[in-house]
Amino acid sequence: MNNETCQEIEVILSKFFKKRINLIVPNISWGLNIHECDLLIISKSGYATEVEIKVSIADLKKDLIKRHHHIDYRNRIKNLYFAFPEKLEKHLEKYKDFIPPRAGILIIKPDNRVKVLKKPQSNPQSIKFSSTDMYKVARLGSLRIWGLKEKIIKLNNKIKLLEATIIQK
Repeated sequence: MNNETCQEIEVILSKFFKKRINLIVPNISWGLNIHECDLLIISKSGYATEVEIKVSIADLKKDLIKRHHHIDYRNRIKNLYFAFPEKLEKHLEKYKDFIPPRAGILIIKPDNRVKVLKKPQSNPQSIKFSSTDMYKVARLGSLRIWGLKEKIIKLNNKIKLLEATIIQK
């Protein structure tokens, strides 16, 4: 993996945050009454971690226009991380004001390892997700799977068409 895309980083982070133990869903933007999260991780104990993935400095700057500014008024998020590909690490000092002070920083190495550059300041007032909310997170993750399977089928059909066209020539 080149870890240059958000999807590649999501996969790497799903392993880092132990997808076999925790509930991890990418791109949560509706259904939970919280702000958009690039990656939402719910621990077995019910506490949430948000990871904001940035693949460029422009992407980091763009984050400033978000209305919520990663302020969790409902105390649903215990830990917040910002994750960057290693190529951006040298720029982080210059752009540190774009990252909330309480956020941890994760660096995705070219070999797909994750380096914890800074640990987050946990929100001591965070509340656990209820079993109903955890079900909603799992449901949203399940919906993503079916959408991705549909895309895979469409891509496979396009590949078969291309192969058939090439063979005919």
